[in-house]
Amino acid sequence: MMAKDGLSSLPALAALSMKKNSLNGSLPDSLGSFTNLRVLVLSHNHFSGEVPDLSSLANLQVLDLEDNSLGPQFPLVGRKVVTLVLRKNKFRSGIPDRVGSYYQLEQLDISFNRFVGPFPPFLFSMPSITYLNIEGNRFTGMLFENFPCGAYLEFADLSANLLTGALPSCLRSDSKSRVVLFSGNCLATGDKSQHPISFCHNEALAVGILPHRRKPKEVSKAFHDLSIIGGIIGGIIGGIVLVGLTFMVVRTSRAKKMVKTPPTRSISENAATGYTSKLLSDARYVTQAMKLGALGLPGYRPFSLEELEEATNNFDTSYFMGEGSHGQMYRGQLKDGSFIAIRCLKMKRNHSTQSFMHHIELISKLRHHHLVSALGHCLECYLDDSSVSRIFLVFEYVPNGTLRNWVSVGHDRRTLTWTQRIAAAIGVAKGIQFLHTGIVPGVFSNNLKITEVLLDQNLVAKLSSYNLPLLAEDMGKVGIQRSPGAKELSNARIKHQDKFDIYDFGVILLEIIVGRPFNSMNEAGAVKKQLQASITADSAARKSFVDPAVLNAYSDESLKITMEICSRCLVKDPADRPSIEDVLWNLQFAAQIQDAWRGDSQSSDGSPISPFQPPRLQLTVQQNQHSGI
Repeated sequence: MMAKDGLSSLPALAALSMKKNSLNGSLPDSLGSFTNLRVLVLSHNHFSGEVPDLSSLANLQVLDLEDNSLGPQFPLVGRKVVTLVLRKNKFRSGIPDRVGSYYQLEQLDISFNRFVGPFPPFLFSMPSITYLNIEGNRFTGMLFENFPCGAYLEFADLSANLLTGALPSCLRSDSKSRVVLFSGNCLATGDKSQHPISFCHNEALAVGILPHRRKPKEVSKAFHDLSIIGGIIGGIIGGIVLVGLTFMVVRTSRAKKMVKTPPTRSISENAATGYTSKLLSDARYVTQAMKLGALGLPGYRPFSLEELEEATNNFDTSYFMGEGSHGQMYRGQLKDGSFIAIRCLKMKRNHSTQSFMHHIELISKLRHHHLVSALGHCLECYLDDSSVSRIFLVFEYVPNGTLRNWVSVGHDRRTLTWTQRIAAAIGVAKGIQFLHTGIVPGVFSNNLKITEVLLDQNLVAKLSSYNLPLLAEDMGKVGIQRSPGAKELSNARIKHQDKFDIYDFGVILLEIIVGRPFNSMNEAGAVKKQLQASITADSAARKSFVDPAVLNAYSDESLKITMEICSRCLVKDPADRPSIEDVLWNLQFAAQIQDAWRGDSQSSDGSPISPFQPPRLQLTVQQNQHSGI
């Protein structure tokens, strides 16, 4: 039995996992009172009976009831649910229309239950759905080729049901990113995995789910009435006529019912309406969510620990990528073949799960072309008190290593050209700009390092370092902290907190220019003096300063502008450093100069060339240099 009284003493409970025990009996109604509950995992037990009403749990994102004896009614949950697993239970009702309004639902697994009735095709086209499994039920209904699919649907298992018609064309795509299983139905696919259509009709009849069947008593009563009527009119012919008329009326009535359009459209519209209201209530979140397709990334979702263990062969050492202040890093491969990076953070016992979720929600919103974007998370909890023991953050895997590996001497000399280096610098600057202005409040003082700038398969630069308390150094030992260095910021200097990232960017840009690593501030400071002298000297002095790997492949004017920006970023007083917008403006101009020098028709970021437009900071740089700054 579940300890009902014990649960009532945990009103702030956010994650509850009791999987793989021998608990039995019914679920307590008190589960519906834990308003902070986000994760409820009761899988692989012996619970039975109805699932209590959980619709009041507005924050519930994960409900996993796999392998119990619960049912028969579909559970009531809130509209923010992301993962809903009802696999291997005794649910035998239909899918309620309200499921169409679960606009954040990504994983729905109702396989191996006793669900009956028409399959609701809106499940294919829900806005966030990635995984859909209805295997081993008794769903009926006819599918059509023009049924739409959601943009993020990656896996659909329709096997072992009573479906007829044609497989939707969106499920017959040859795309390797979408897996579709549909054997054991009566679909017109032309392969041997399907039953003849009579099988589905007979099976549906056997379980009593064909609509509009008359009960035997009603049928006998109808014939009795007909015989009386036939006797009254005094003849067999009259009876036959009336029977014929009755048959025609019944047939017409049934035909009208059959041609009624199924409620797919209205359900889809309701779902869209719910999604729109979410957009209006949380515009910053939606602004980024709308960009997911452009980034080519799947939507953010919770992962199960089993899924991550499978992706890493139980976190085998061969998958280990390294360990730093941001936890252990592993590389993994999901079932669909895509690679991921997993960051494992060990938590101090009895940390507030609510604070974790706040920061996880923020991480989920950091989606940008020049950020290493998070794909999801997994919480591992202690079984005795349900406090979080480890957090696994799942990120996109960026395959080409760090920017330092591509520009600095002493590393793998797969060096970048000058054009590629400016493009990488622009990418880093755009990532910083998004952290500062793309979300509210902005993310500042990110302790940026060139070793945490990664390059993807197209050599696009992506920042992997964010100043979020969840990722702060030593968080697992002392709990939620501010970022390194943040405690030293006086109240008078808080207004310049965005300029600390500008200084770090200047150090990164300096290494991009000279092509050798800087492992200390003193080392970078000494080179800064050489940089300033080279700017005011002739082109030969700049040629001796820049990385020899890019000699004779750059415009001197482009190099000079880049060096001037770098010098301004490294100014000692934060107030005198340029804004990130000014940095971007000048870098893009330097890229345009370089592309014009190479004879290209477009700049490295695709914007038109305007070589006669003076850079915004050039005069300011010269004035400050003359004043000795």
